[in-house]
Amino acid sequence: MGGVIRDLHPWPRTEAEAVAIQERLRPMVRVEDPPQVRTAAGLDVAYRDEDEIVAVVTVLDVASLSVVDSSVVRGKAEFPYVPGLFAFREAPPLLAALDELSVRPDVLVCDGQGLAHPRRFGLACHLGVLTDLPSIGVGKTAMGRYEPPGEERGDWSPLRLDDEVVGRALRTQRGVKPVFVSVGHRCTLDAACDLVLRLTPNYRLPETTRTADHLGRIS
Repeated sequence: MGGVIRDLHPWPRTEAEAVAIQERLRPMVRVEDPPQVRTAAGLDVAYRDEDEIVAVVTVLDVASLSVVDSSVVRGKAEFPYVPGLFAFREAPPLLAALDELSVRPDVLVCDGQGLAHPRRFGLACHLGVLTDLPSIGVGKTAMGRYEPPGEERGDWSPLRLDDEVVGRALRTQRGVKPVFVSVGHRCTLDAACDLVLRLTPNYRLPETTRTADHLGRIS
């Protein structure tokens, strides 16, 4: 996938620099219907110790949910652990892993947040803008407030932050805790939730996340 990552900013050294980058890039996020999705990339980061990072990307054929490509990049975190600024720890190795792929995915499925973020620019937005690929965030925990959705697969309720709808609590399996879906870039919330349901035929988490997490554990 080499050569498609846009050089839009230097990587910051301070919190103030990082916040300024998020504020500057936020207007570049586009919410629109994505093109046809045949392949979806799962992105995950494992920590071997406080600063040792294993960044993993798996690319799945959405029809069969089989892995068609993958990459693993190891490195050191260059930015401190600051809530709301996780992208500055995790994006650099994830971008390096994306750069090693031979298959360009149609969408990025991030284990984290998109617009469900204090500055509406979570990891999924950041990676989407830098690659200009459609991207979505699928979080295990909520960034914001929500009422529990119905118990059936596909039921959802709005996820709100500062009285603004920033995503959805989506029930992917009957009677199982919801996941929290938000737009990253070049996608709509309806399309993001439809894709997540396609990626969760049997389990709570998308197969993109599950395969990336598994590869990170054994690498």
